[in-house]
Amino acid sequence: MLGSLLLAVSRSPLARRAVAGFPPTRSVVDRFVAGEETGDAVTAVRRLTDARLSVTLDHLGEETGDAVAAAGTVKAYAAMLDALRPLGLGGRAEVSVKLSAVGQRLDEAMALDHARQICAAARDAGTTVTLDMEDHTTVDSTLSVLRELRADFPATGVAVQAYLFRSEGDLRDLAGPGSRVRLVKGAYAEPASVAHQKKRQVDQAYVRCLRILMAGEGYPMVATHDDRMISIAEVLAARAGRGRDAFEYQMLYGVRTERQESLARAGSTVRVYVPYGDDWYGYFMRRLAERPANVAFFLRSLRTK
Repeated sequence: MLGSLLLAVSRSPLARRAVAGFPPTRSVVDRFVAGEETGDAVTAVRRLTDARLSVTLDHLGEETGDAVAAAGTVKAYAAMLDALRPLGLGGRAEVSVKLSAVGQRLDEAMALDHARQICAAARDAGTTVTLDMEDHTTVDSTLSVLRELRADFPATGVAVQAYLFRSEGDLRDLAGPGSRVRLVKGAYAEPASVAHQKKRQVDQAYVRCLRILMAGEGYPMVATHDDRMISIAEVLAARAGRGRDAFEYQMLYGVRTERQESLARAGSTVRVYVPYGDDWYGYFMRRLAERPANVAFFLRSLRTK
């Protein structure tokens, strides 16, 4: 119930003003968001890659209703990729893109054109792009854009949310050679008509989706902080004959950092999802909704101020 409430609050302009205007919030947000400027994100990239971790960078923003703002998001990604190029990190530092931030809700063709520009900039920087998945109403559009992008940028990845009923079918279509797929549990408040609602059901769906990816011919990106899911992924990878270079783990910036580093030291590829930018509110509230421990951390921080 708490998670559902926080997800609802994440879309409230009034709640956003209240949270953003409360000074102690900033120090807590800094745990989950690398900063507001490109330079802040580059600093985080340097620190994480020095610790043997890989990264995917997300310029925060979604549901853009303005063509100028959508074009501004493209420029922000281009600036980030220009900043990454001299670091020579290649695929160790990629970017993640929400299509709604580049105009998906305005015009799918616009979003596709903007995504092409970002993919081209990523290619020039020696890296690639993964498309984030948003609420269930955008899945068909996102997969359509993905198909178009992969014609010219075959390494383009996509996120799939295990809690959606449709995801197992989508993964069977996506598990072909070279296909990069990030499997997440799902962080949007979805109706019972399209998504599993109970944690046990979501966990079971995640395992079924993992089986499809590990048995497929693509490159699974296992996005989880759950030790049980990590163990299951290891077993399924071994059964499929996958070495540690044939899949990766992905975790959120600021969440279980010691676990991230321990997996990397053991030889696994671990990619940290690093959000940056000034439009941090919706992302921050979804992180609180996902894990009760995040709410407790937030409240403890407020008490110490």
